[in-house]
Amino acid sequence: MNNQSFASSTLETIQWFVFLLASSVALPIVIGAIYQLDFVEVSGLMQRTFFTVGVASFLQGWLGHKLPIMEGPAGIWISIFSVMAVTGVQQGTSLTESLQILETTMIMTGIFLFLFGILKISQWILPIFTPLVTGTFFFLLTVQLSGTFLEGMLGLQGNSEKIQLNAAMLAFITFFVVLGLSIFAKGWLSSYAVLIGIVIGWILYALMIGAESSIGEMKLFAMPEWFAFGMPIFDYSVIPIAFVTAIILISNVVASIVAVNQILGMKKQHYKDEVNRGTTLSGMNHGIAGIFSAIANVPLATSAGFISLTGQKNKRPFLYASILLIIIAFFPPIVTVISSIPSPIANAALMASFVQLVGLAINNVTLEKLDKRKITILGIAYLFGMGTMFLPTEVFAGLPSYVQNLFSNGLLIGTGLVILLEQLWRE
Repeated sequence: MNNQSFASSTLETIQWFVFLLASSVALPIVIGAIYQLDFVEVSGLMQRTFFTVGVASFLQGWLGHKLPIMEGPAGIWISIFSVMAVTGVQQGTSLTESLQILETTMIMTGIFLFLFGILKISQWILPIFTPLVTGTFFFLLTVQLSGTFLEGMLGLQGNSEKIQLNAAMLAFITFFVVLGLSIFAKGWLSSYAVLIGIVIGWILYALMIGAESSIGEMKLFAMPEWFAFGMPIFDYSVIPIAFVTAIILISNVVASIVAVNQILGMKKQHYKDEVNRGTTLSGMNHGIAGIFSAIANVPLATSAGFISLTGQKNKRPFLYASILLIIIAFFPPIVTVISSIPSPIANAALMASFVQLVGLAINNVTLEKLDKRKITILGIAYLFGMGTMFLPTEVFAGLPSYVQNLFSNGLLIGTGLVILLEQLWRE
């Protein structure tokens, strides 16, 4: 019995570890392309990302909200990184200087989040996160990131501008293997659907397309570098950006906590303590990301999709996987090998977990009867939120930088509209 328990815990740890990796690999590559980083710089960013994701996930699971919720590079920060790259060039700022300003922005956002959590300010705004708000957040999150994941599945990330047919075919095979096992299989096949899908996809990719080889020599052991982009540059414009981002990120914390509690079957009347602790630790984790020149992490609502997909509800394997990711980050050769998980395969596994998140979004929105008022609010939020996602970043160029970061993000626009309309238009 003990051997079975150990084997089960080991496999669950490995699957969480693979999910942590799959959720962390794609976005550093995207940032590397935006900021024209070379292979060595992208590898360093990948190492620091693994380290900060592992630290952030462990601290939240141990001291923060204390739930098995992965901390990962946030979609909102990808938007901010992208917008700052464009606005920086327009204002004559180099890409390196923009990255140094981003370090400051992440640290400032972390300070605001820490204060909101430690002073228990975040719990005051908890009542505004109704099922309609959290459902809208989940839905727009899937819309925003599904485009990124689909591009990855089709092999369109990096310098590629045309669909890579072989890579796309393998990505869709991986997607349907993960989804099929999680729905139709039983026992361990269902529980380890993500792990099995990625392994099958990776092997097929290596056989049909070839494994990606590492470039150059590297140290066997290396500490993640502090301020790898250079020392932070302070700019007064980052203060409003950091403040608004911190407010919005609380919605991310709340949505993730609510989603995972629902999947775990834990019915609670309020989440004040979890939200306060989660916000406080999110502040600390943002500071860590800024110091280590990584992409700031937030609790990922996709964790709820992963738990629902695999049925893994035990927190210990999640904590073990977070520690393992931290350890791995100190060994660059291992980071290079692991980060060679083909992007189409990693994106396919993540896309499969989003299917469950869509279901969670629909479930939240329909928890209460949809009357004319709610339908109108949802319609306005979805139209303007999703419409904003299709606008090129350049159209906001004439606005102040902090306004650009807010109005160019469809997730923020849609979620903000639901919150605003629900408060102004009372039943």
